[in-house]
Amino acid sequence: MPLSTQPPGSGEPYVLVACLDNARHLSSLLRAVHFQDHATCFATANGLKVTVEDAKCIQANAFIQAEIFQEFAVQEESVTFRINLSVLLDCLTIFGTSSLPGTSTALRMCYRGYGYPLMLFLEEGGVVTVCKINTQEPEELLDFDFCSTKVVNKIILQSEGLREAFAELDMTSEVLQITMSPDKPYFRLSTFGNAGSAHLDYPRDSDLIEAFHCNQTQTNRYKISLLKPSTKALALSCKVSIRTDAQGFLSLQYMIRNEDGQIC
Repeated sequence: MPLSTQPPGSGEPYVLVACLDNARHLSSLLRAVHFQDHATCFATANGLKVTVEDAKCIQANAFIQAEIFQEFAVQEESVTFRINLSVLLDCLTIFGTSSLPGTSTALRMCYRGYGYPLMLFLEEGGVVTVCKINTQEPEELLDFDFCSTKVVNKIILQSEGLREAFAELDMTSEVLQITMSPDKPYFRLSTFGNAGSAHLDYPRDSDLIEAFHCNQTQTNRYKISLLKPSTKALALSCKVSIRTDAQGFLSLQYMIRNEDGQIC
């Protein structure tokens, strides 16, 4: 459903215009990284990246490719601003989180540039709502220097396998121990909680594992409190890529398929 109401054409031109026939495609992806109130948005010709950080230890990035939008125009090489993610999600779901069958909320998102608010034009069933959200000075973000060429071990598995693991393992444990190895146990998740230690093993030929590229045995421990925010993305995803470099730095990539079957 195209948005019939166009934003007023007066004043300075927009440096960013993005249109979606279904705003839920954007709101569901943003919910996957919504574990802090504020986010930094980067727009380039390739699409929109929304970054959220916590405690200088964890960084989450949601990538929404330009092809997902019905219209996506960036007038500068890159456009960057910080925004209250909680407010943005409230505005995107102003008509409710679930629409009646056959209806959807159309979105036109516009930004004039530094110092201007982000403007949302939302339409559903002929009703148009205009939201203006103040933008903020973007803060310097962490550069974890995680390079794909330095990846030592990589496993791609269906998300349901990891969802079941998180449901079965003892989350009273402070850490999750991840073992990745070219030999047995191949891929093991371990916790050490109030009820004792628990281990969950995945053989490399498991139906849940789609790709297994392990070059050396690594056993690393990660704070569960830092992993918990990623369960939002896990719940929405169909596949997950688990990668580590030589230092044990952990990267989790979640593949999310929207209602139209597009991959984000």
